[in-house]
Amino acid sequence: MRRRQISLAALALALCSLPLAALAAGDEIRIAHIHSLTGPLEAYGKQTTTGFMMGLDYATGGTMKVAGKKIVVIERDDQGKPDVGRSLLAAAYSDDHADLAVGPTASNVALAMLPVAEEYKKILLVEPAVADSITGDKWNKYIFRTARNSSQDAISNAAALDQPGTSIATLAQDYAFGRDFVTAFKGALKHAKIVHEEFLPIATTDFTAGAQRLIDALKDKPGRKIIFINWAGAANPFKIADLDLKRYGIEIATGGNILPAMVAYKQFPGMEGATYYYYGIPKNPVNDWLVANHYKQFKSPPDFFTAGGMSAAIAIVDALKKTHGDASAAKLIPAMEGMSFETPKGKMTFRKQDHQAMQDMFAFKIKVDPAFPWGVPELVRVIKADEMNVPIRNGR
Repeated sequence: MRRRQISLAALALALCSLPLAALAAGDEIRIAHIHSLTGPLEAYGKQTTTGFMMGLDYATGGTMKVAGKKIVVIERDDQGKPDVGRSLLAAAYSDDHADLAVGPTASNVALAMLPVAEEYKKILLVEPAVADSITGDKWNKYIFRTARNSSQDAISNAAALDQPGTSIATLAQDYAFGRDFVTAFKGALKHAKIVHEEFLPIATTDFTAGAQRLIDALKDKPGRKIIFINWAGAANPFKIADLDLKRYGIEIATGGNILPAMVAYKQFPGMEGATYYYYGIPKNPVNDWLVANHYKQFKSPPDFFTAGGMSAAIAIVDALKKTHGDASAAKLIPAMEGMSFETPKGKMTFRKQDHQAMQDMFAFKIKVDPAFPWGVPELVRVIKADEMNVPIRNGR
């Protein structure tokens, strides 16, 4: 009897010493959100946070619960550094008992994090990093992505610009985000020709030398001449327009971006490209909710990465509803493969082969409207998901 009492006392003491997270695990779904809250992509990361929390609110009907379990979000700042992101993800899975993770912002950070998800056998839903290699040759089965990939960006922009007699020179950052885009962009062009590729360091602020090389490559070409800019971060590569590009008949083109970056678009009326999202383009109930509630909370419209964060949250909640709250990869992977879900930009579907979300993109022309501080992307046409032959690059 005495030994039994000692054993019961020891058990009680052990239970008291367990981390609260472990005791609560059965009643919680713990999501680590790891992204850039500081560093060069800080603005993107903060928008993603806003969209993710609004998406959880929307998808759970304001309860922050799914299948009777409370959703707990553990937010971490990777500072835009691959080694930090890798360490934070490992700590989230092991020490914070995260059931799954979302993020990161930068493609080089995402590539460092992919093996960690495989090691811990837990889901990493990538949003908003876009490099093709994330769902390509560096991919593993624990990786899903709601963000568009570089091929989707490139194919949609190529569709907007691909005309006979057009010469294009590209300006992009010298890492996976920029290089994967240019590779996919070249592959998608059927009529226009790439005549020069200019890759500059991520932190570049003075574009003069690179711009001169772009001008030299284009100035003597016949027909339409375009510099296509694919850039992320706070720097303003559109300053190259100050080098009197019009003298050589050279235009600038680009894809979508956050609203502060699109202030620079206002000097290019009629500029063409394709975008992942602009709040005034999609017409659907999810986007209506996002726009109305973002105005209500922040007195401003939702931005590019706000929509992405919301899409990631909706995907997670929809998947957890299918698994009745089971957040294990063993249940989530079959539930998410081929799953369709509604987002602010319309329906997305996770492709089975690489878990990339297939989605529509939007071709635009820039309109200058004095009511807006940014150049307004007016819809030219919706480029449907099934129009885009997005390569499967993981060999699956």
